[in-house]
Order: sequence, then C-alpha cells, then structure tokens
Amino acid sequence: MEAFVYKRLKSAGAVLVAKLVTGSLAYDDIWFGGRTRNPWNIEEFSTGSSAGPTASTSAGLVPFAIGSETAGSITYPAARCGVTALRPSFGTVARTGVMSLSESLDKLGPFCRSAADCAIVLDAIRGADAGDPSSREIALEDPFHVDITKLTVGYLDSAEMEVVKVLSAKGAKLVPFKLNYNVESVQSILNITMDVDMLAHFDNWQREGHDDDYEAQDQWPVELRRARLVPAVDYVQAQRARGRLIREVQESFTVDAFIGNATDWELVCLGNLVGLPIVVVPTGFKSIEHPPKGNTRRRTTVTTGIYAPPDHDHIALALAMAYQSVTDHHKQRPPIDAN
Repeated sequence: MEAFVYKRLKSAGAVLVAKLVTGSLAYDDIWFGGRTRNPWNIEEFSTGSSAGPTASTSAGLVPFAIGSETAGSITYPAARCGVTALRPSFGTVARTGVMSLSESLDKLGPFCRSAADCAIVLDAIRGADAGDPSSREIALEDPFHVDITKLTVGYLDSAEMEVVKVLSAKGAKLVPFKLNYNVESVQSILNITMDVDMLAHFDNWQREGHDDDYEAQDQWPVELRRARLVPAVDYVQAQRARGRLIREVQESFTVDAFIGNATDWELVCLGNLVGLPIVVVPTGFKSIEHPPKGNTRRRTTVTTGIYAPPDHDHIALALAMAYQSVTDHHKQRPPIDAN
C-alpha cells in the first residue's frame, strides 16, 4: 500500500531516493540495535522518532524528508540536528498508509533546509483522504505573500531574543506573551491519550499473541499491558480536560503567533494536544564543554520554535522565512568525515 503522503509527492514530481530509519514503533532513535547519530556531533544521538529524516537532511544527503510526530518526534530531532522542520496543524496531511501510534495526535511534516522549502513541501503533501477520517482540506493562505508587518507576534521567556530582534527589525510587532490556561498536568493528559490510542491500534496484534514479535521486548509489551490498566473513567476525564485545554489556549491566543522553546516538554505536550503548528528554526550554535583538540566538528545547535494557532501554518512559515531571509544559520552544514 502506498501512503497518501508518498502519492502526493510522487504526483508532484518528487523522486523517492531513500527510506530512512525511524525509532521502534515511532519512538526514540533506536531500531534493531542501532541508533541514529547527530551529524553535528556524532557523540550525540539524533533523538527521535524521526531520526533518519532529520539526520539525513542535516547532513545534506537529501533536500527534504518526511517525518511524523505524536509527541516531539519532529521537534526534538529537528532541534538536536539543527534543521528547519514543520509540525503542521493536526489533520493537515492525511495519514493513510502510515503506521498509527495515536490517531488523535499523529501528524506528518517535512524536515527541510529552509522554511521556504517547508512551505513548498507542505503545499504538495497537504490534503484530505477517505482513509484518514481526521484529515481535512484546510484553506491555508500562501505563506510567501503574508505581510508580516501586519502581524502581532508574542515571545515567551524561553524565546531566542535574536529571533525577536530580527522579526522586529523586519516590521512585525513583537510583544511579551504568555499562554494562560488552568488545566493541570498537561503531560498526564497526553500520556493517557497516547497510551490508550496506541493500545486500541495494536489491540488485535496483542490479542493474537504477537508480543514476542516486538523488537523492544523490555518496552512495548509492557507499555501495552500497562495501557490496559487505565480506567475508562480516567480516559474520559483526560479527554474532557483536553477539551478544556483546547478552549483555554484558543481564548489565550491573543497574538498571530508566538516564539518559544521548541523542545520545552510542557509546550510539546500542549502543542500536540491542541494541534498547534510549529516551525523549528535553527538560530546558531553554542559552545560545548571539552571539545576535542584540533577538531571543530562537535557543535551544539541552537533552535527556536515559531508557533501559530491551528490551521494558521502559513503564519508560522512566513515568520520563519522572514527570519531566514536575513540570517544564514539554516545554511550551515556539518562536515562529513569520520571524526
């Protein structure tokens, strides 16, 4: 079966050059005993689950690649490996033909060399399909024609101030911002939702006695058995809390977009539960402790996230493109050698 996203790319003229590794069951960066490494620092792992797509794009082996996210699987590896990436609004790209982990959370998005490339790839892959009832035809505006001087952009305490200064200089109105919501334990809501959704997807597999077929024997059979112990009332209460969270975040979204840490776990959980799009943007490098003598290979990338309301991916993309139009962090490439 060909995935919807692949068929869309193929019809747009894209050529499949590689099928890249992902973490076991779309989790982490480990698969059949191997781990994907960060091209900027091969002593680090790439994180996951979209390990192969982000590492290959970072290394310049491919111009772009497709990954998936349930809870951080696009944002974390993009930040670790220093590439531009888009986690679209939930439902923007149909997931037909893609292994599901959590049908109410899973999203597909591109890893690219620039925000402009992300916009081009998104335009090719977005769309609804009957095989994915959650997918929608979202009328996104053209990010290449967004006038950012008419946008009010918030910035959290965790925002990279260089991005704030650049966008302000480009004409956007930058204001301090904070998301206000009263729902507690956002992480617990995500964990319960993801665990039960995952169990529902693999229920028949487990009932038919295939536990021994899982690659990570110390993880997945245990995770699925644990999910069976989640009381129905706890799941229902978690979904009620999720609904309140969505409403409160929407009411709190008094800006057109905001800038914040791309890997803050609270924001990762919240963004996935609410369905916020985010563009992960490289913003430079920081010094690392004990670098090897005579070798500049090891570098730690710095990134930030540009978040927009659901179905406003074009706003986040337009702001990311504006930032990258006067900076070159996204153009840096790690040296490809054995060190």
